[in-house]
Amino acid sequence: MIEPKKQPKIKQQMSKGGILRLSLDVSKIDKSKLYKGKKGVYLNAAVLLKDEPDQYGNDGMIVQDVSQEERKQGIKGAILGNGKWAGQRPTGEQVAADLDDGDEIPF
Repeated sequence: MIEPKKQPKIKQQMSKGGILRLSLDVSKIDKSKLYKGKKGVYLNAAVLLKDEPDQYGNDGMIVQDVSQEERKQGIKGAILGNGKWAGQRPTGEQVAADLDDGDEIPF
């Protein structure tokens, strides 16, 4: 079994579950990055979670994803918005307590 402290913080936060409410400024989306899929038009984005809320209470930010080639060139995706946990913010301590019951990690 992996020790809870050795797990990535994001995995600790997400394994407990919860709702992360997002606020996006759609005018900042690079429209050339939109692509058509079988069921709609999509945009790849990432949520970057923070260890602690910022001065405005945001727990993370949403950035437009960039290709691996663009990342190698130092290009960063546009910040599209922020996110806040709805209700209680999941913590690593909560996950550690859940793991102490002897269950194996499900991956």
